[in-house]
Amino acid sequence: MRTEMEVRTPIEMPPVERLEPVHTRGLRAVFGALRLFMGWTFLWAFIDKTFALGFATGRLEDGTIDRAAAWVDGASPAAGVVGFALTDPFKGFYQSVTGFQMTDAGPVVAGWVDWVYMLAILAIGIGLITGVMTRLAAAGGIVWMAIFYTATAIWPEHNPFLDDHIVYTAVLIGLILANAGRYYGFGKAWQRLGFVKDRRYLY
Repeated sequence: MRTEMEVRTPIEMPPVERLEPVHTRGLRAVFGALRLFMGWTFLWAFIDKTFALGFATGRLEDGTIDRAAAWVDGASPAAGVVGFALTDPFKGFYQSVTGFQMTDAGPVVAGWVDWVYMLAILAIGIGLITGVMTRLAAAGGIVWMAIFYTATAIWPEHNPFLDDHIVYTAVLIGLILANAGRYYGFGKAWQRLGFVKDRRYLY
């Protein structure tokens, strides 16, 4: 039987290990690639909706591309989603928040909604691709996925319960935990800057 109380001091993780929680080259490559893939997913959505390139935006049933659907030509990137893609139980909530109205010309939302919609996916995409402020970009992506999941996919169409928004959310959480901005990006240089290195939320 022990008669003396052991005094244990917490083990301090070395600074290098705090910055590099992933210790194998292969996993660093995987997390770096996942960050780039997720960044391109957001950035491409911005580009396609801005210019109606005919992928998710502007392609008509006959295969032709309607350039009038482009954001730069005055179309609303968010109105179609709010007007036609929302599902219960949060449909009424999101339509109320966005100022949705159905007019003779089609669905309409408040002007600020389009700006928030587009600037958010642009900022998330750039942050993830560059590796600069990856944690904030990934956190923004998680919020984005939560909004779209509850708004459009809470009852998945092609799966009994698992929607791709949940998978993307898990990937984004992994990017935060892996400090993935340091791999195949500018994260290492960014995190050495004086006003950044003591503010881990900016990593």
